[in-house]
Amino acid sequence: MARMASSRSTPHTETQVAQDKPRRYVVAGQAVDAPELTPGLYVVATPIGNLRDITLRALEILAGCDLIACEDTRVSRRLVDHYGIKIPLTPYHDHNAETARPLLLKKLAGGARVALISDAGTPLISDPGFKLVREAREAGHAVTAAPGASAVLMALSIAGLPTDRFFFEGFLPPKEGARRTRIAELARVPATLVLFESGPRLAATLADLSVGLGAREAAVCRELTKLHEEVRRGDLAALAADYAAGAETRGEIVIVVAPSARTHQPSAAEIDALLQGALARASLKDAVAEVAAATGEPRRTVYARALALTKENPDGAPDTA
Repeated sequence: MARMASSRSTPHTETQVAQDKPRRYVVAGQAVDAPELTPGLYVVATPIGNLRDITLRALEILAGCDLIACEDTRVSRRLVDHYGIKIPLTPYHDHNAETARPLLLKKLAGGARVALISDAGTPLISDPGFKLVREAREAGHAVTAAPGASAVLMALSIAGLPTDRFFFEGFLPPKEGARRTRIAELARVPATLVLFESGPRLAATLADLSVGLGAREAAVCRELTKLHEEVRRGDLAALAADYAAGAETRGEIVIVVAPSARTHQPSAAEIDALLQGALARASLKDAVAEVAAATGEPRRTVYARALALTKENPDGAPDTA
Protein backbone atom coordinates (compact mmCIF):
# COMPACT_ATOMS: atom_id res chain seq x y z
CA MET A 1 0.00 0.00 0.00
CA ALA A 2 1.17 3.51 -0.76
CA ARG A 3 1.37 6.11 1.98
CA MET A 4 -2.20 7.41 2.10
CA ALA A 5 -1.52 11.12 2.29
CA SER A 6 0.41 11.78 -0.88
CA SER A 7 3.48 13.97 -0.81
CA ARG A 8 5.19 14.23 -4.15
CA SER A 9 7.99 16.72 -3.68
CA THR A 10 11.24 15.53 -5.19
CA PRO A 11 14.26 15.75 -2.92
CA HIS A 12 17.87 15.29 -3.95
CA THR A 13 18.08 12.16 -6.08
CA GLU A 14 20.68 9.42 -5.90
CA THR A 15 20.41 7.85 -9.33
CA GLN A 16 23.81 6.28 -9.72
CA VAL A 17 23.86 2.49 -9.72
CA ALA A 18 25.63 0.88 -6.75
CA GLN A 19 29.06 -0.42 -7.62
CA ASP A 20 31.41 -0.51 -4.65
CA LYS A 21 28.63 -0.02 -2.10
CA PRO A 22 28.69 -2.69 0.68
CA ARG A 23 26.00 -5.25 -0.14
CA ARG A 24 24.93 -5.93 3.41
CA TYR A 25 22.29 -5.01 5.95
CA VAL A 26 22.32 -4.76 9.73
CA VAL A 27 19.89 -6.58 12.07
CA ALA A 28 20.15 -6.35 15.87
CA GLY A 29 23.61 -4.82 15.51
CA GLN A 30 24.90 -7.66 13.33
CA ALA A 31 26.02 -7.02 9.73
CA VAL A 32 24.72 -9.62 7.28
CA ASP A 33 26.02 -10.05 3.73
CA ALA A 34 23.29 -9.98 1.09
CA PRO A 35 23.19 -12.90 -1.37
CA GLU A 36 23.86 -12.36 -5.06
CA LEU A 37 20.73 -11.36 -6.97
CA THR A 38 19.92 -12.19 -10.57
CA PRO A 39 19.22 -9.18 -12.82
CA GLY A 40 15.65 -7.93 -12.99
CA LEU A 41 12.96 -5.90 -11.26
CA TYR A 42 12.07 -6.73 -7.65
CA VAL A 43 8.72 -5.52 -6.27
CA VAL A 44 9.34 -5.30 -2.52
CA ALA A 45 6.79 -4.70 0.26
CA THR A 46 7.96 -2.45 3.09
CA PRO A 47 6.49 -1.73 6.57
CA ILE A 48 3.34 0.40 6.82
CA GLY A 49 4.53 1.92 10.08
CA ASN A 50 6.59 -0.27 12.39
CA LEU A 51 10.04 -0.65 10.80
CA ARG A 52 10.37 -4.14 12.27
CA ASP A 53 7.56 -5.36 9.99
CA ILE A 54 9.95 -6.13 7.15
CA THR A 55 10.96 -9.59 5.98
CA LEU A 56 14.51 -10.90 5.88
CA ARG A 57 14.05 -11.52 2.17
CA ALA A 58 13.10 -7.88 1.61
CA LEU A 59 16.28 -6.81 3.41
CA GLU A 60 18.36 -9.17 1.30
CA ILE A 61 16.90 -7.71 -1.89
CA LEU A 62 17.22 -4.08 -0.85
CA ALA A 63 20.83 -4.62 0.22
CA GLY A 64 21.70 -6.76 -2.80
CA CYS A 65 20.20 -4.68 -5.60
CA ASP A 66 21.90 -1.91 -7.59
CA LEU A 67 19.20 0.75 -7.27
CA ILE A 68 16.04 1.30 -5.22
CA ALA A 69 13.15 3.13 -6.94
CA CYS A 70 10.82 4.69 -4.35
CA GLU A 71 8.03 7.24 -4.05
CA ASP A 72 9.87 9.69 -1.80
CA THR A 73 13.58 9.25 -1.09
CA ARG A 74 13.22 11.03 2.26
CA VAL A 75 10.70 8.49 3.50
CA SER A 76 12.61 5.47 2.20
CA ARG A 77 15.90 6.84 3.50
CA ARG A 78 14.65 6.30 7.06
CA LEU A 79 14.05 2.62 6.32
CA VAL A 80 17.34 1.87 4.60
CA ASP A 81 19.34 3.85 7.16
CA HIS A 82 17.67 1.90 9.96
CA TYR A 83 18.99 -1.34 8.48
CA GLY A 84 22.37 -0.01 7.36
CA ILE A 85 21.64 -0.39 3.65
CA LYS A 86 23.85 1.75 1.41
CA ILE A 87 22.17 1.27 -1.97
CA PRO A 88 21.28 4.46 -3.95
CA LEU A 89 17.67 5.66 -4.03
CA THR A 90 15.87 7.27 -6.95
CA PRO A 91 12.33 8.73 -6.95
CA TYR A 92 9.60 7.03 -8.97
CA HIS A 93 6.09 8.45 -8.52
CA ASP A 94 3.06 9.73 -10.42
CA HIS A 95 4.65 13.06 -11.29
CA ASN A 96 7.94 11.81 -12.74
CA ALA A 97 7.02 8.32 -13.98
CA GLU A 98 6.99 9.22 -17.68
CA THR A 99 10.59 10.38 -17.57
CA ALA A 100 11.88 8.06 -14.83
CA ARG A 101 10.45 4.82 -16.25
CA PRO A 102 12.58 4.76 -19.44
CA LEU A 103 15.70 5.33 -17.34
CA LEU A 104 14.84 2.40 -15.08
CA LEU A 105 14.10 0.19 -18.08
CA LYS A 106 17.45 1.17 -19.58
CA LYS A 107 19.21 0.07 -16.39
CA LEU A 108 17.32 -3.23 -16.46
CA ALA A 109 18.37 -3.71 -20.07
CA GLY A 110 21.96 -3.25 -18.95
CA GLY A 111 21.67 -6.09 -16.44
CA ALA A 112 20.88 -4.06 -13.31
CA ARG A 113 18.97 -5.34 -10.33
CA VAL A 114 16.32 -2.74 -9.47
CA ALA A 115 14.05 -2.81 -6.41
CA LEU A 116 10.69 -1.01 -6.52
CA ILE A 117 9.18 0.05 -3.17
CA SER A 118 6.41 2.40 -2.03
CA ASP A 119 6.40 4.79 0.91
CA ALA A 120 4.69 2.10 2.96
CA GLY A 121 3.26 -1.34 2.31
CA THR A 122 2.97 -3.28 -0.92
CA PRO A 123 3.90 -1.46 -4.15
CA LEU A 124 1.20 -0.95 -6.82
CA ILE A 125 -1.61 -0.90 -4.18
CA SER A 126 -2.95 2.64 -4.59
CA ASP A 127 0.40 3.93 -5.84
CA PRO A 128 2.32 4.04 -9.14
CA GLY A 129 4.19 1.08 -10.50
CA PHE A 130 2.05 -1.14 -12.71
CA LYS A 131 3.31 0.46 -15.93
CA LEU A 132 6.90 -0.19 -14.92
CA VAL A 133 6.08 -3.82 -14.13
CA ARG A 134 4.19 -4.22 -17.41
CA GLU A 135 6.91 -2.67 -19.55
CA ALA A 136 9.64 -4.60 -17.75
CA ARG A 137 7.82 -7.85 -18.50
CA GLU A 138 7.19 -6.85 -22.11
CA ALA A 139 10.92 -6.18 -22.49
CA GLY A 140 11.69 -9.68 -21.24
CA HIS A 141 13.08 -8.75 -17.82
CA ALA A 142 12.44 -10.95 -14.81
CA VAL A 143 9.96 -9.46 -12.31
CA THR A 144 10.02 -10.90 -8.79
CA ALA A 145 7.68 -10.11 -5.88
CA ALA A 146 8.78 -10.04 -2.24
CA PRO A 147 5.49 -9.98 -0.26
CA GLY A 148 4.97 -8.31 3.07
CA ALA A 149 2.89 -5.71 4.88
CA SER A 150 -0.38 -4.36 3.45
CA ALA A 151 -2.71 -1.92 5.21
CA VAL A 152 -5.66 -3.40 3.30
CA LEU A 153 -5.18 -6.89 4.72
CA MET A 154 -4.15 -5.58 8.14
CA ALA A 155 -7.38 -3.59 8.46
CA LEU A 156 -9.50 -6.52 7.26
CA SER A 157 -7.87 -8.83 9.80
CA ILE A 158 -8.72 -6.69 12.84
CA ALA A 159 -11.97 -4.93 11.83
CA GLY A 160 -14.19 -7.85 12.87
CA LEU A 161 -16.17 -7.71 9.62
CA PRO A 162 -16.67 -10.40 6.92
CA THR A 163 -13.48 -11.22 5.03
CA ASP A 164 -14.63 -13.98 2.67
CA ARG A 165 -15.14 -11.41 -0.10
CA PHE A 166 -13.89 -7.82 -0.18
CA PHE A 167 -13.59 -4.96 -2.64
CA PHE A 168 -10.68 -2.52 -2.41
CA GLU A 169 -11.75 0.95 -3.54
CA GLY A 170 -8.78 3.05 -2.41
CA PHE A 171 -9.48 6.78 -2.14
CA LEU A 172 -12.95 8.10 -2.99
CA PRO A 173 -13.15 11.29 -5.09
CA PRO A 174 -12.38 14.37 -2.97
CA LYS A 175 -15.29 16.45 -4.34
CA GLU A 176 -18.62 15.86 -2.66
CA GLY A 177 -20.72 15.29 -5.78
CA ALA A 178 -18.35 12.80 -7.36
CA ARG A 179 -17.85 11.05 -4.02
CA ARG A 180 -21.58 10.55 -3.50
CA THR A 181 -22.00 9.27 -7.06
CA ARG A 182 -19.25 6.71 -6.54
CA ILE A 183 -20.70 5.62 -3.19
CA ALA A 184 -24.05 4.98 -4.90
CA GLU A 185 -22.22 2.67 -7.31
CA LEU A 186 -20.44 0.90 -4.46
CA ALA A 187 -23.80 0.22 -2.78
CA ARG A 188 -24.34 -2.61 -5.25
CA VAL A 189 -21.03 -4.35 -4.54
CA PRO A 190 -21.84 -7.59 -2.62
CA ALA A 191 -18.69 -7.56 -0.51
CA THR A 192 -16.94 -5.84 2.38
CA LEU A 193 -15.57 -2.49 1.21
CA VAL A 194 -12.07 -1.26 2.02
CA LEU A 195 -11.24 2.42 1.50
CA PHE A 196 -8.41 4.83 2.25
CA GLU A 197 -9.11 8.35 3.51
CA SER A 198 -7.28 11.38 4.84
CA GLY A 199 -8.00 12.84 8.25
CA PRO A 200 -9.51 16.17 7.09
CA ARG A 201 -12.07 14.38 4.88
CA LEU A 202 -12.89 11.49 7.20
CA ALA A 203 -16.05 12.86 8.86
CA ALA A 204 -17.56 14.01 5.55
CA THR A 205 -16.77 10.71 3.86
CA LEU A 206 -18.33 8.69 6.68
CA ALA A 207 -21.46 10.89 6.54
CA ASP A 208 -21.75 10.33 2.78
CA LEU A 209 -21.19 6.59 3.24
CA SER A 210 -23.98 6.55 5.84
CA VAL A 211 -26.42 8.25 3.46
CA GLY A 212 -25.38 6.22 0.44
CA LEU A 213 -24.99 2.77 2.00
CA GLY A 214 -27.45 2.86 4.89
CA ALA A 215 -26.99 1.46 8.41
CA ARG A 216 -23.98 -0.76 7.83
CA GLU A 217 -21.37 -1.82 10.35
CA ALA A 218 -17.95 -0.29 9.79
CA ALA A 219 -14.53 0.16 11.33
CA VAL A 220 -12.09 3.06 11.11
CA CYS A 221 -8.53 1.74 11.44
CA ARG A 222 -5.97 4.45 12.13
CA GLU A 223 -2.18 4.39 12.44
CA LEU A 224 -1.96 0.62 11.96
CA THR A 225 1.19 -0.98 13.46
CA LYS A 226 2.23 2.35 14.99
CA LEU A 227 2.37 3.53 18.60
CA HIS A 228 -1.11 5.12 18.54
CA GLU A 229 -2.91 2.40 16.58
CA GLU A 230 -6.68 2.68 16.95
CA VAL A 231 -9.67 0.74 15.65
CA ARG A 232 -13.05 2.41 16.20
CA ARG A 233 -16.15 0.36 15.34
CA GLY A 234 -19.84 1.20 14.97
CA ASP A 235 -22.42 1.86 12.30
CA LEU A 236 -21.57 4.46 9.68
CA ALA A 237 -23.82 7.16 11.14
CA ALA A 238 -22.35 6.77 14.63
CA LEU A 239 -18.79 6.85 13.31
CA ALA A 240 -19.56 9.95 11.24
CA ALA A 241 -20.89 11.66 14.38
CA ASP A 242 -17.80 10.66 16.38
CA TYR A 243 -15.39 12.21 13.90
CA ALA A 244 -17.56 15.26 13.30
CA ALA A 245 -17.41 15.80 17.08
CA GLY A 246 -13.62 15.81 17.08
CA ALA A 247 -12.36 12.23 17.40
CA GLU A 248 -8.67 11.96 16.49
CA THR A 249 -8.01 11.87 12.74
CA ARG A 250 -4.24 12.20 12.53
CA GLY A 251 -2.28 9.54 10.68
CA GLU A 252 -3.03 6.98 8.01
CA ILE A 253 -6.64 5.79 7.86
CA VAL A 254 -8.38 2.72 6.44
CA ILE A 255 -12.18 2.43 6.45
CA VAL A 256 -13.74 -1.05 6.36
CA VAL A 257 -17.50 -1.28 5.66
CA ALA A 258 -19.57 -4.46 6.03
CA PRO A 259 -21.53 -5.71 3.02
CA SER A 260 -25.22 -5.06 2.77
CA ALA A 261 -27.41 -7.43 4.77
CA ARG A 262 -29.71 -7.83 1.79
CA THR A 263 -29.89 -11.32 0.32
CA HIS A 264 -31.55 -10.12 -2.89
CA GLN A 265 -30.27 -7.32 -5.08
CA PRO A 266 -33.34 -5.69 -6.65
CA SER A 267 -33.23 -5.10 -10.37
CA ALA A 268 -33.86 -1.70 -11.91
CA ALA A 269 -37.22 -2.97 -13.18
CA GLU A 270 -38.22 -4.12 -9.68
CA ILE A 271 -37.32 -0.75 -8.18
CA ASP A 272 -39.28 1.05 -10.89
CA ALA A 273 -42.33 -1.12 -10.24
CA LEU A 274 -42.18 -0.44 -6.50
CA LEU A 275 -41.76 3.29 -7.10
CA GLN A 276 -44.65 3.46 -9.52
CA GLY A 277 -46.91 1.77 -6.98
CA ALA A 278 -45.75 4.04 -4.16
CA LEU A 279 -46.01 7.22 -6.24
CA ALA A 280 -49.63 6.40 -7.06
CA ARG A 281 -50.59 6.73 -3.39
CA ALA A 282 -47.91 8.84 -1.70
CA SER A 283 -45.82 11.95 -2.09
CA LEU A 284 -42.45 11.77 -3.81
CA LYS A 285 -40.63 12.04 -0.47
CA ASP A 286 -42.70 9.31 1.17
CA ALA A 287 -42.49 7.05 -1.86
CA VAL A 288 -38.71 7.31 -1.93
CA ALA A 289 -38.49 6.56 1.81
CA GLU A 290 -40.77 3.55 1.43
CA VAL A 291 -38.87 2.01 -1.48
CA ALA A 292 -35.45 2.75 -0.01
CA ALA A 293 -36.49 1.01 3.22
CA ALA A 294 -37.99 -1.94 1.36
CA THR A 295 -35.05 -2.55 -0.96
CA GLY A 296 -32.08 -1.30 1.05
CA GLU A 297 -31.04 0.83 -1.91
CA PRO A 298 -29.43 4.19 -1.14
CA ARG A 299 -32.08 6.90 -0.73
CA ARG A 300 -30.18 9.13 -3.16
CA THR A 301 -30.30 6.46 -5.88
CA VAL A 302 -34.02 5.81 -5.35
CA TYR A 303 -34.76 9.54 -5.35
CA ALA A 304 -32.98 10.05 -8.67
CA ARG A 305 -34.98 7.22 -10.22
CA ALA A 306 -38.24 8.56 -8.76
CA LEU A 307 -37.58 11.97 -10.32
CA ALA A 308 -36.96 10.32 -13.67
CA LEU A 309 -40.21 8.38 -13.41
CA THR A 310 -42.25 11.45 -12.51
CA LYS A 311 -40.81 13.26 -15.53
CA GLU A 312 -41.74 10.34 -17.75
CA ASN A 313 -45.23 10.21 -16.20
CA PRO A 314 -46.06 13.65 -14.71
CA ASP A 315 -49.45 12.66 -13.22
CA GLY A 316 -47.67 10.26 -10.83
CA ALA A 317 -49.84 7.27 -11.70
CA PRO A 318 -48.24 3.99 -12.67
CA ASP A 319 -47.46 3.76 -16.35
CA THR A 320 -49.20 0.59 -17.50
CA ALA A 321 -48.75 1.17 -21.20
